[in-house]
Amino acid sequence: MRILGIDPGYAILGWGVLDYSGNHFKTVAYDSLLTEAGEPMPDRLKTLYNGLEKIILEHQPDECSMEELFFNRNVTTAIGVGEARGVAMLACAVHGITVYEYTPMQIKMALTGYGKADKKQMQLMVKTILNLKEVPQPDDTADAVAAAICHAHSGGSRVSRLLNQM
Repeated sequence: MRILGIDPGYAILGWGVLDYSGNHFKTVAYDSLLTEAGEPMPDRLKTLYNGLEKIILEHQPDECSMEELFFNRNVTTAIGVGEARGVAMLACAVHGITVYEYTPMQIKMALTGYGKADKKQMQLMVKTILNLKEVPQPDDTADAVAAAICHAHSGGSRVSRLLNQM
């Protein structure tokens, strides 16, 4: 199973692609897509869409795991992140990739066993689980990889396969 993890954002969109088979991970690729501050939002969203499409075509993920949008006090930021999430979902839908969403607490539980783990604990677990030399950077990329690990451990992909076989 190849999983694309996404941490949505309109300035920085983190992404990671992992292979998961028999409780073993293989890191395929990870990075982030960046947009320019001050650039019109439609252009930023187009940059994200084009970048995600390139990633999807290159890595051919089976499923996508994305962090759910949590309530943000800054409405402008929340709207922008929501738009970036929509673009990411659209890119996946265009290519027939099912998107699974997880709350930050679910992702933290899946990686650390503690739903209120801090960022350092999360990053250490990403590094440890994938046997990486360093934590993926920036933080958004590490968060995207964590979302992919969460999905692999959630059983969501196994349920999907069973339903598709019916």
